[in-house]
Amino acid sequence: MDEKLAAPEGQLEGPSEDQHEAVTQNPAPPTTADHRIQFAPGVRPSAPRRPTGDDGISISRPARHSVVSIPQVISEKERERRERAESKNVDIDEHLMMHQDVAERYKTRINLDKPADSHGLAGEQAAQLLQEHGLNVLTPPKKRHPFLKFLDCLRSLFNLLLILAGILEYILLGIDFKNNFQNTYLGAILIAVAHLNAFIEFYQQQKSQALLESFLNMIPAKCMCLRDGKLSQMDASQLVPGDVVFVRMGDKTPADILVFSASDCKVDNSSLTGESEPQERLKDNDMQNPLEATNLMFNSTLVVSGEAYGIVVRTGDNTVLGQIAHLTAGEEKRQSPLAHEIDNFVKIIATIAIATALIFFGIAFPVNNNNTSLALNFAIGIFVAWVPEGLPATVTMLLTIAAKRMASQNVLVKDLQGVETLGAITLLATDKTGTLTRNQMAVANIWTCNELYQASASVIAEKNVAMPEKPGVLDILHISALCSRAKFDRTDVPIKDREILGDATEAGLIRYAADQLSDYESLAEKYPKIFELPFNSDTKWHMSIHKKPHANGTFTLFIKGAPERVWKLCNRILTGQAGASTPLTDFHKTAYDETYEHMASRGHRVLGFAELLLPGDQYPEDFVFDKKTKNYPLGNFVFVGLASLQDPPKHGVREAIGRCRAAGVKVVMVTGDHPLTAEAIGRKINLMLGETRAMVAKRTGRRIEDVGESDYSAVVIHGEQIDSLTDAEWDQIFWKDEIIFARTSPKHKLEIVRRAQSMGHIVGVTGDGVNDSPALKKADLGIAMNKSGSDVSKEAASMILLDDNFASTVRGIEEGRLIFVNLKKSIKYTISHSTPEVIPNLLYVIAPIPLPLSAILILVIDLGFELFAALSFAWDPPETKDGLMKLPPRKPVTPKTATIFRRRALRRTGTRFDEESGTIVPKDQTRLQRLSDRTRQLFSREYWADKFEPTGAEVLVDGPLLSWAYLEIGLIETVGALTSYFVVMQRRGISPYDAHAMQRAGIYWTSDSPAYNGIDGPTQFDILAEAQSMYYWAIMTMQMFNLFACKARLTLPFGRYMFANRATFYCIAAGAALAAFIVYTPGVEYVFGTTRNLLPLYWLVPMAFGCVLIVYAALRMVIGRRAKPIRWNPEIQGLQMFPTIRTFRTMSSRRSSTGERNTN
Repeated sequence: MDEKLAAPEGQLEGPSEDQHEAVTQNPAPPTTADHRIQFAPGVRPSAPRRPTGDDGISISRPARHSVVSIPQVISEKERERRERAESKNVDIDEHLMMHQDVAERYKTRINLDKPADSHGLAGEQAAQLLQEHGLNVLTPPKKRHPFLKFLDCLRSLFNLLLILAGILEYILLGIDFKNNFQNTYLGAILIAVAHLNAFIEFYQQQKSQALLESFLNMIPAKCMCLRDGKLSQMDASQLVPGDVVFVRMGDKTPADILVFSASDCKVDNSSLTGESEPQERLKDNDMQNPLEATNLMFNSTLVVSGEAYGIVVRTGDNTVLGQIAHLTAGEEKRQSPLAHEIDNFVKIIATIAIATALIFFGIAFPVNNNNTSLALNFAIGIFVAWVPEGLPATVTMLLTIAAKRMASQNVLVKDLQGVETLGAITLLATDKTGTLTRNQMAVANIWTCNELYQASASVIAEKNVAMPEKPGVLDILHISALCSRAKFDRTDVPIKDREILGDATEAGLIRYAADQLSDYESLAEKYPKIFELPFNSDTKWHMSIHKKPHANGTFTLFIKGAPERVWKLCNRILTGQAGASTPLTDFHKTAYDETYEHMASRGHRVLGFAELLLPGDQYPEDFVFDKKTKNYPLGNFVFVGLASLQDPPKHGVREAIGRCRAAGVKVVMVTGDHPLTAEAIGRKINLMLGETRAMVAKRTGRRIEDVGESDYSAVVIHGEQIDSLTDAEWDQIFWKDEIIFARTSPKHKLEIVRRAQSMGHIVGVTGDGVNDSPALKKADLGIAMNKSGSDVSKEAASMILLDDNFASTVRGIEEGRLIFVNLKKSIKYTISHSTPEVIPNLLYVIAPIPLPLSAILILVIDLGFELFAALSFAWDPPETKDGLMKLPPRKPVTPKTATIFRRRALRRTGTRFDEESGTIVPKDQTRLQRLSDRTRQLFSREYWADKFEPTGAEVLVDGPLLSWAYLEIGLIETVGALTSYFVVMQRRGISPYDAHAMQRAGIYWTSDSPAYNGIDGPTQFDILAEAQSMYYWAIMTMQMFNLFACKARLTLPFGRYMFANRATFYCIAAGAALAAFIVYTPGVEYVFGTTRNLLPLYWLVPMAFGCVLIVYAALRMVIGRRAKPIRWNPEIQGLQMFPTIRTFRTMSSRRSSTGERNTN
């Protein structure tokens, strides 16, 4: 590891607790239980202790007044739901009882002396208990019927607006059946479009769900169970409380069991607690907290070594796993940002449509001689004209295309709108083990013969790489390979493709030895093991004796374990090849201490190695070693060296987190691991760069209490602190730049998500364990891992990384931001034609003039050319290479925005903030009073001031977009289309005044109309058809120019970027072909009221207006950028944007020179 990447010297004072008590020379003082799950009051300690001291993991008690004065706002319904969840906690107390007492409670028989001879339950007894307790399976999450899911899609506000417009078309049919007969088709089309849009979304959801289910483990688990004194294999689902089960290395624990016999048993609890280190399981226990009890094994945890017998104490939903699943099922997701903004847009459109319909109904009524039918017909037509019929399908298709693109990058999106949510997140809470790190221990450094080496060969400084020919390195490799109980699962594939069965630490040593030794496969046969003392919690070392000849005898003793324990057993230290050694001195002790501290301070697990060449005169070749007589050496060993192991970061994680932070996304680590380990990893992967409070105190020579909140930017929070944090302290934590939560429980993770959301953060959560699932469900976007993820976490998440690559999250954020930009461009483009569609209807009634655009042509515009053109935005690349990831999140969270967010939450939940007590107080109101209060709010100045208070957020449909579409470009296109319309009429002999007069007369423009200035009825009909065709063609032509104008967000609407998306030209060609088909195909004119007599010469008019549109867009862009420059994210100093290869500067040269001086 490069020294510049490591934590500052002295910052971390020793290795973490979870990296084995065995590996710490000066272990940290024991802490109280970290309450990963809240159990019965009798089991939980009375009050959690808040860790303090100079270890950098405690935070100060900030002032009572938070940066945000209003605390977290919780609705009464949510409060009641949380109280119900609290009341359903599992009550486990068997770990505090004697084994026989537990057996009596469950009416089972066990044999403590010979566990294999235990009787267990009787078969009939087990069958009866199965009826009482049910199968040992988790209750699957409730699934909605597909038809109900389809209705959910159909009930979106946009689809309801389309259905309403379709129904209104049929109302028009009822008012005037003859003249509105075409509304029969229009209404059916509008309703069909709503259903089609719902079906597309529904189909995508079902497809994602089917793919997810294919990833879930559908193979029923098996287990070994003792019933009627016979050991047999059975389905784990048939287990009942009281069953006696046998588990061994490689098995998954089938239920929550109390261990009454164990042999070198260790379990991997990482899926439940987040701890990467295997936990030893014994028959005895002295811990109060069930999750810390050494005699309990939990459902779904993996046995990584040894074997054990236990009594089943909890099954199914009553297990700890079941409780976490219950927490997950109880959580409700917030509406996604995109869904919320689309709903707001629908409300805006509906408000505009209803308002204009009512206004112009009032205008049309007197203008048309108080003709109610005509005025109502006109008002409904105006309402329908405002509805962008093709927009819902456009939005759904854009999201679907983006989801497919993400799937090709190994990101499965379960919810379409999750694509955009990922781009909107402001805070990403991520687990450490298995998500940021590989959950696979690897050798990092070796210290032997007073030289410090980098274990990996993939480093720049090759002279510091441990090679077998270097003095002492081969000895450590042999000890790692031979003094071990881990083994490969198979031998018929290359070593790199094999799985290792055994403890994670031994697995790391084995894999390293196998990689370095060419004769590894034959090593065990070459130097057979003849005696062994396995690792245990008392000795904290592992010894083995091998038939490995040397100059003075036949046997060689190897030992490895806790460095301080191994060191105490040694009186000499290895100095060279062939076992050359020298007596230990103070110099060697100083070098050992310095190296140990150096390794441990980086969160590594450190092991000590020693050996002894057994003399042949004391231990001849036929000597038999015996455990009972202890006829083997127990001291005077030769200390070989130290090796450090780490759970290394996954490839690409450092750069991924760096890019997230550069994009303005706050990345927070939430882990069950030790704070020191978490911080050490965080500093390697760009997650933590700044100083903690303890570091500032040490640098400045001040007491920790004297360091102010503004003096430090990084904080590490211990899980024990979380339960007692005040609202003010929560806010103080989240205003820090860099945050790590360590020793957290599932409930803590859930609370972290809730607290962040209460400030207005859009929260993403990544994780793979069962313990992550409640937070995954609650978050705005839960991201689970496919390969290492549990089934519970996959069900809870909205998105799944198929390759378990955290870097895919960053690509997803960029994709999400891109799809938001492209959606906004698409909407901006699509609704631009609303004004040139609505104004002709107004002029038709008010001016009046002949109708420039029929209802059927409006529908053809919305569902024809416009649909093709709008879809082309789905393939638009970013305007600049890294521009999207240099912009801040579109909804940044600041103290001001957090206050606004909470103030709105107060109004939404019907509560108020009591400034004197600093608490949220519910209003004591009846339902009628609450309704009345909300109605009054709508007419208050405070409501509207709060509604339009600027927050700096960028929304999907904002004022500038509506101004562009409806007032600016909309009016340019209206003028251009009307000009084209009247040019055609003028060229055919009818001036605008004549058109007005003829329309006012009310007897012209049909094939049987009387002549006007020598123009007969059929000619009038043809002129109107040609003019309407031109109006339709003009809108299409100008929209082609608008398509390019809408693409420009950061650049001018011309140049290389305009040609970057080839799909644009395909879609334009497809849309233009459709328009040409409608206008120029013989026979089609009878359906759409067009004519093929339209001269191409007229096309020049809308093309000229299109050029005006482009020039206007360019001028608007230049002026806008000068008035309001683009706000980029500030650069973060210290980000390390190079691959996470393990580089390291050796300290050996310094030690060597010191040693030479001491020798001299």
